[in-house]
Amino acid sequence: MTRRIDLIGMPSDVHSSYLRGCAQAPPLIRAALFSPHGNEASEAGLELGAEIALTDVGDLSLDETLNDDALIEAAIAASLKAGAVPIALGGDHSITYPILRAIAAHHGPVEILHLDAHPDLYDELGGDRRSHACPFARIMEEGLASRLVQVGIRTLNKHQREQAARFGVDMIEMKDFARTPAPIFNKPLYISIDLDGFDPAFAPGVSHYEPGGLSPRDVIDMLLALDCPLVGADVVEYNPTRDVNGVTAVLAAKLVKELAALGSVST
Repeated sequence: MTRRIDLIGMPSDVHSSYLRGCAQAPPLIRAALFSPHGNEASEAGLELGAEIALTDVGDLSLDETLNDDALIEAAIAASLKAGAVPIALGGDHSITYPILRAIAAHHGPVEILHLDAHPDLYDELGGDRRSHACPFARIMEEGLASRLVQVGIRTLNKHQREQAARFGVDMIEMKDFARTPAPIFNKPLYISIDLDGFDPAFAPGVSHYEPGGLSPRDVIDMLLALDCPLVGADVVEYNPTRDVNGVTAVLAAKLVKELAALGSVST
């Protein structure tokens, strides 16, 4: 039995620390996902509209105020209550914190696979504790995750090393990626993909360029190898103002399709 996948746009970049633009991303990721340049098949062998029951919920009416977190939590809670697996389209990475509040309220603390160039574990950045550089500090402080595994990290400073140790984060830095076994998950899993986790050669449409990153093949193979219940996911930090020929939107759409395939067969 397959599960419904809810695609939910979260167009906000109010907590971005460098460039704005990510709020424009959800419609462009959708356009790439449904473009006739490709087709509906995932590499897992499931197809959108056939084995993958994808419902596009549309974009939330976020207004970049304190009310946004409640709107995000409510949308995720409604999806979960309906028995669906929510996949969120960012937006900047700050959306992951309210998403996880709803996920944990429904499922209890879950395991998280976080793909990124940055750990996003700052206690605060520029005086903003809700910065897109801080969501996993908030998540771990509140006990929303039983385990946090971060892959692709290559910007680790002293403060974030201390935070990682404080929260017991399992981290695979990019310099160790090639010789480190892929993480194994057996419990309900949430996946958060920041597109700057990829090398900028593959994903130029991001605000923070950090060379030496993951390839699409690295990440797709990681997703295909997972054998655990997926309870939700997000794809964040696509900045269309920096993209080249829409290649980052196409990558984001590919990831959404593979995540949807994984979520469809999760039990």
